[in-house]
Amino acid sequence: MRDGRSAVPGCDVGEDVRLVARCVHGLESVLGAEILRCDGAVVDRVGHREVGYRTRGGGAAPRTADDVFLFAGRRPDVGPARADLAGLAALARTAGLDRLLRDRRACGGPPGLDGVAVSASYLGRRAYNRYDIEDAVGPVLAARAGVPYHARRGGAVPPSGAAEWRLTLDGAHATLLLRVADRPAHRRAYKTASVPGTLHPPVAAAMARLTRLGPGQRVVDPCCGAGTPLIEAWQLSPGVTLTGFDLDPAALRAARRNAAGLPIRFRRADAGALPVPDAGADRVLCNPPWGARVPPRGRLTRGAEGWWREIARVLTPDGTAVVLLPDAHALSPALEYGLVPSYVRQLSIAGRHPLLARLDRR
Repeated sequence: MRDGRSAVPGCDVGEDVRLVARCVHGLESVLGAEILRCDGAVVDRVGHREVGYRTRGGGAAPRTADDVFLFAGRRPDVGPARADLAGLAALARTAGLDRLLRDRRACGGPPGLDGVAVSASYLGRRAYNRYDIEDAVGPVLAARAGVPYHARRGGAVPPSGAAEWRLTLDGAHATLLLRVADRPAHRRAYKTASVPGTLHPPVAAAMARLTRLGPGQRVVDPCCGAGTPLIEAWQLSPGVTLTGFDLDPAALRAARRNAAGLPIRFRRADAGALPVPDAGADRVLCNPPWGARVPPRGRLTRGAEGWWREIARVLTPDGTAVVLLPDAHALSPALEYGLVPSYVRQLSIAGRHPLLARLDRR
């Protein structure tokens, strides 16, 4: 893998491995499409924030996934009373631990278990909390594996190396999962520097996929920040030419540090007056600052209209822009400049609901 992440799904085993990839809400279809491009992968289910699938082939974790887990077991959701938690302990006792550990190793995960940590979530009103759920299954799993259980109750942080289990109660099912890798898939090895408003890497990866990159294309990010979208674009298609612009010197320093060793140029420039010739970009990839977390600078302080005019100017007649916007209001001026939405999805990221949009020249 180019950024040094562990190989995860697909897996080099002789029979199907059942996996669940979790993602930002709104990216389920993009994640499913990425998984289907892996050799031998079959998608079984697409649900809220997750895609269930089976695979035998080798490969890396889907870049649009926040995390990837082995499917460990499922049963009907338990009731809302504390006494009902006993049903979750039964789920932990019946999980095929040997098979899970074998599949985890085959998928590039660490060998064995040094400890057990559980992260739980649930829907609906219940007479217990997430820590009660975690403590119902964690000690059972730890005892079966002969390793310590590291509870999260009271805000405790499990030590590095503890195997991460996830238990979800959605009202219909209780589902137990085991993380494949030793860290979440959304943590990129390249991302050693950050700035306020930096983009979540799986979202940047989804943007790169929607851009439909091809060899030799010129890709511009007018508000590059820490460089995440362009780095993800290079991971997807190394044959493209990538240039990022930003007015913030701290952002440019972070971008250059994250992209060290990659053929990506970063320059200081105003996103409303780019040093790019007319029709000088085949693709625009951008997460512009509209004041939600980062205040706009330069000509962006005048509003979205001038920014869209500049995007239309630098794009080729068959060019495409993929952008992340705060709301539909920020999208409407694009139509005046011949940029027509061909894909729009609302995402849910850290309590915000931006629009992910692809726009093509009319």
